[in-house]
Amino acid sequence: MKTSNYQKDANVAKEKLDTVSPSFCLAKWNQVSLHLPTGLTNSCYHPPLHKIDPDQIKTNPAALHNTKEKLEQRQQMLKGQRPKGCSYCWKIEDAGGTSDRIYRSGEPWAIQDFESIVGKPIDSEWTPRYVEVNFNHACNFKCSYCSPQFSTTWAQEIDRYGQYPTSPAHNAPEHFQGQRKPIPNRDENPYRKAFWQWWPTLYKNLKHFRMTGGEPIMDPNTYKVLQWVIDNPKKDLTLNVTSNMCPPDYKLKNKYFDMVKRICLEEHVEHFMQFVSVDAFGKRAEYIRHGLNWNYFQDTVEEFLERIPVRNSVTFIITYNNLSVTSLDKLLEYIRQLRQRFSTTYQRVWFDIPLLRQPAWQQITMLPESYQQIHEDNIDMMQKLQEGVFKDPEWSQYAVYKDFEIQKMQRNLAYWHKNYDANAQHKKNFYAFFSEHDRRRGTRFENTFPEMEDFWMECKNA
Repeated sequence: MKTSNYQKDANVAKEKLDTVSPSFCLAKWNQVSLHLPTGLTNSCYHPPLHKIDPDQIKTNPAALHNTKEKLEQRQQMLKGQRPKGCSYCWKIEDAGGTSDRIYRSGEPWAIQDFESIVGKPIDSEWTPRYVEVNFNHACNFKCSYCSPQFSTTWAQEIDRYGQYPTSPAHNAPEHFQGQRKPIPNRDENPYRKAFWQWWPTLYKNLKHFRMTGGEPIMDPNTYKVLQWVIDNPKKDLTLNVTSNMCPPDYKLKNKYFDMVKRICLEEHVEHFMQFVSVDAFGKRAEYIRHGLNWNYFQDTVEEFLERIPVRNSVTFIITYNNLSVTSLDKLLEYIRQLRQRFSTTYQRVWFDIPLLRQPAWQQITMLPESYQQIHEDNIDMMQKLQEGVFKDPEWSQYAVYKDFEIQKMQRNLAYWHKNYDANAQHKKNFYAFFSEHDRRRGTRFENTFPEMEDFWMECKNA
């Protein structure tokens, strides 16, 4: 397979990073994820979240990003040490793959500041160029791998039924006390207050701004940001929103679509990227992401692509877990069909496939090795379609799977091979969780995933 531009950028980045240290990562400086309901942060979505100092942000809102823990991790990286929290990337690199440390560092928003970052004292504050923010945890879904920390609907279930009978107990109420307890949306939130104080300074420096949740379409702060962008156009900004694309209110959906349409048609940003969270196809997707209606989901995605025809794209975020595997082929084909329908002058539909890491019983690595063949078959299918697409006059160039998409699939497979985990406790937890899941939610695993019957019985008897 030829090397994609994305991979070339990563290769160039690695050469530059290695001149500093073998563990250097520009995302530790130039990227931040902010979880404002709980006052937690990390640099990207891989390391564990840690607490923002509430006293520091009273006088210095930039402390939302430049925390004591991140300063320590930056110092470790400059010395060639591996911060423990970045183990996801270290495992991929140790398996011979290219990690997100390298890919992210190779992106323009990161690599442009290489010299400045290296040249500044370690304790210097840094204004990031890539910002992800979760303003509140209001959400109409309770995805199987999520928690009350990120979903009010999950919180309601735990309030009603209590924790799940896994070992250790999953989503136990005591887990969401203290620093992990979300501040109620009706209460004053010092972290959100500090963010809006920081926002005018932050906005000037931004290259990518991404709103997550919860469900951003339900969040008033989303519309505050959209209105700010309308009033203050920024031609070099990529604006991103991650949504489940099943808004509970049609009026809210129309408000959101209308504001995004104005931003795109009036060219207020360089590009608008609609991230779509979905992990499987059809009934299997509905099972994983409880609250999802597949037909409504499809209609909303396609309405977005039809209604806002320019200066935007849709990226499916597939949080790849062990319930994703058996219907991934159908989801990939659906994505390819959308590409064919809605990509005329440029490719508008994409996908990314990060691996789920928690809870452990929903990782792909605990599946029997026979399931790896399903994943390999998908890679084979993607490669064959890539090679043969131009021979089929019915399909445009935009329907082909991209090299870097195939490489991400291969990277996930390599990780799976390297980290295969037959831990019996994970199997016990899988059965305990989804049995209780079915009882509470009126679902039935065996009916939704009949192809996984052997694995289900293996977990039951573990």
